[in-house]
Amino acid sequence: MADEAEVAQLAAGVDVLSCAWEVLDDPMSPHVEVRYAGIRLAECLRDVLRVAESRGLRSPARDIGDDEEGEGEGRVPGARNA
Repeated sequence: MADEAEVAQLAAGVDVLSCAWEVLDDPMSPHVEVRYAGIRLAECLRDVLRVAESRGLRSPARDIGDDEEGEGEGRVPGARNA
């Protein structure tokens, strides 16, 4: 049952991220839409962190700039970094 909940949370995160990019990519998005997208993204991040913690996958925090692959400061591998 927990696995099904985690799968649902992760799927919701993918959907929210997709919708959020549409709002964030549009410079004319109203403030309320951007705020709503941010709130939903924060909720999804919280859920993903819970999943990671419950699975024991959280890694120790790294200093920003300690990037071995040269991704750049503050960049997340695989993420859309502007």
